[in-house]
Amino acid sequence: MAEEESIRYYQGTGRHKSATARVRLYPGDGTIIVNNKPVEEYFSRKRDILRLTGPLGATASQDNFDVTVKVNGGGISGQAGAVRLGIARALLEADPNLRPTLRRGGFLTRDPRAKERKKPGLKRARKAPQYTKR
Repeated sequence: MAEEESIRYYQGTGRHKSATARVRLYPGDGTIIVNNKPVEEYFSRKRDILRLTGPLGATASQDNFDVTVKVNGGGISGQAGAVRLGIARALLEADPNLRPTLRRGGFLTRDPRAKERKKPGLKRARKAPQYTKR
């Protein structure tokens, strides 16, 4: 039991597109800090906040942990996705019995979608130059 008490926090890393989030869960009352700002100040859209707090809600542990996040790269939506995966992985480290719940909610699966590369002869990844008959 001495090992359990020596743990100060649980951590998880999440990625989405080009965003990376380092998440730490501390025992606490549910405060979420992202890049040294309150979550409502950093993520202005409600859907981003709901998205990243999904794993906490699914496991009914939003009032058990304080969350601190360092996130960089990508855009706002990608960062929210990265934080979501990081929180889910940190929760799993805190309690491995939560795996079926998190898996059922789809919180442990990394979204593999990324920007498609530009192809030669095209303007963008798929947009072709305009065709002219004459």
